[in-house]
Amino acid sequence: MSEQQPGGMQGRAADSSAADPEAEDAQQESGSTTAKMRLAALGGRIARGALVGLVAGGAGLAVGELVAVATGEASSPVVAVGTWAISITPTWLEQFAIRNFGSNDKAVLQAGVYVTVALAAAADGVLARTRLTIASLLTAVFGVVGAIAAVTRPAANTSWLLPSLLAGLAAALVLRWLTILSLKESEPSAESSGRRRFLLGTLGTAAGALVAGYGGNAWIKKRYNVSDARAKVVLPVPETVLPEPPASVHPDVEGLGPFFTPTSQFYRVDTALTVPRVDPGSWKLKIHGMVDRPFEITFEELLSYRFEEHDMTLTCVSNPVGGPYVGNARWLGTPLAPLLRRAGVHRGADMLLSTSTDGMTIGSPVEAVLDGRQAMLAIAMNGEVLPTKHGFPCRMLIPGLYGFVSATKWVTDLNVTTFASSDAYWTPRGYSPQAPVKTASRIDVPANGATVSAGTVVLAGTAWATHRGLAAVEVQIDNGAWREAMLATADTPDTWRQWSYQWANVPKGSHKVKVRATDGTGTVQTSAVQDMVPNGATGYHTITVQVS
Repeated sequence: MSEQQPGGMQGRAADSSAADPEAEDAQQESGSTTAKMRLAALGGRIARGALVGLVAGGAGLAVGELVAVATGEASSPVVAVGTWAISITPTWLEQFAIRNFGSNDKAVLQAGVYVTVALAAAADGVLARTRLTIASLLTAVFGVVGAIAAVTRPAANTSWLLPSLLAGLAAALVLRWLTILSLKESEPSAESSGRRRFLLGTLGTAAGALVAGYGGNAWIKKRYNVSDARAKVVLPVPETVLPEPPASVHPDVEGLGPFFTPTSQFYRVDTALTVPRVDPGSWKLKIHGMVDRPFEITFEELLSYRFEEHDMTLTCVSNPVGGPYVGNARWLGTPLAPLLRRAGVHRGADMLLSTSTDGMTIGSPVEAVLDGRQAMLAIAMNGEVLPTKHGFPCRMLIPGLYGFVSATKWVTDLNVTTFASSDAYWTPRGYSPQAPVKTASRIDVPANGATVSAGTVVLAGTAWATHRGLAAVEVQIDNGAWREAMLATADTPDTWRQWSYQWANVPKGSHKVKVRATDGTGTVQTSAVQDMVPNGATGYHTITVQVS
């Protein structure tokens, strides 16, 4: 027995040991299930919090849009914050946006604002489940930040505080209400009626926010729409009606754009997140500063002045070598020089600081207005009243200068001052205070990377040296000798010239083509590569062509 007892105990121990793995598996499985349930519960709480935050944020934005119906589109929370973001955007990022998004950069920025607001609102909603008071205060703070962003804009007034402040308040109240409903709905003892209240409250608020937000935005656009006022403008007859340029200004090459850029295709590069809508009935232009006789004019008075037509190419300093931010149009406007002479410019004044209705400032040399070139206040392009996105009811144009120092859209103020005492918007951001247009050329046909048939290939493109004119365009193929292209007929020294070249006996394979221009003074376009900042890109436009 004494020998058998230990054996029996060992047998039972062995049996017990054999049973332990199953028990441990069961315990592990139970623990795993519990952990999964906890994770699922946590995920559900986070999802509910994020949903509540998003709905509260949407409700706040909707309230902001409705209030902005009374205070103006520029005061709405998203526009105010987006405009503020543009003002603090570093130069390198601004150039990146223009290079990669072009005229869609504002839409991308606005989408970015919405995404940022959505992420912040979702995080705030999650926080509200454990720190409701803090989350509510944070929501209200967001509204204060938006209000500060709005009221500190150059064209703002005190009423611009209201949309963001009321948006923050509304969002905070909705956040508290829905969070409390959500917490009650999550309690184990919660009745189905509590869950139904939370569901109905969330869905109802979301639907109301969507309707109010879209409705408010549509209401804003309708209330501040200037289409009817624009349609009623009767363009004055210019003192001298320009004839149409001869057909020979445009080489007959398939794929080459027209001599005059269609208005619908004319580039747009500016800092306006939303296009200013200015009623010509309330528009005024103030001319003041270092002058003897400051004065204001209304749009009706402006129309009574002498008007003239002028063909002019406009280009943006942000245009890369071979880029699209250049266009040619026939402009109708009143000469700017007589207005400055009427004001009586003081000796020593060398800068005309122009301001747009949205607060954008542009500095132009006074000399460029008074030296005989056709600087003007334009009200029409290509035979039609200026579109709103191109400056309706009035914009400034000075030939020979990049747009950022000459082409103020929606202009309302001309301050005669000095470069030493005043900075325009772009100068502190690294751009030159003065920037004549550099000689540039572009290959438009064929496109870079295109495949063409062997034999004779037609090259064609555009070149410009605004206010100096073009004397020659040359192309270089595979680093060979420069060959003179055929220039189309010149219109004015202030417009681009199109060109073409018959490239004969082209062998098969890959070929590199470059272009350069010589301006009217005999100066050859530089090969030195420079970025757009501070005063315009330089270098030769180069394409690669595959010949089959």
